[in-house]
Amino acid sequence: EVQLVESGGGSVQSGGSLRLSCKASGFTSLFAFSDYAMCWVRQVPGAGLEWVSAINAGGSSAEYADSVKGRFTISRDNAKNTVYLQMNSLKPEDTAVYYCAATRGIDYYREYAFYDYWGQGTQVTVSS
Repeated sequence: EVQLVESGGGSVQSGGSLRLSCKASGFTSLFAFSDYAMCWVRQVPGAGLEWVSAINAGGSSAEYADSVKGRFTISRDNAKNTVYLQMNSLKPEDTAVYYCAATRGIDYYREYAFYDYWGQGTQVTVSS
């Protein structure tokens, strides 16, 4: 069973930066981390999930929600089974619990419902 563990959340002032990491484990001899597309999704308390960004299995293609485009960068290191989310120019409206999620396949989806494996989340709080 694939397991995902996020880290790197915390509290920061508006305009600051954070880098989230998501370490994956539990892969089989048939499928490795490099066989999974990954995404980041966030949730504000009392609100629904918001897809933030995704990256394909090889790391050659990525996409972002309009709300974070130009400020966030997703990347992955397949040798380390880790995906990252570099968040710059943070705003109070970025405050949320951030989850990473995985789906087996080369290409990513913008719809978070297509992702099968989820981490426990990490809290990001941006103060004004």
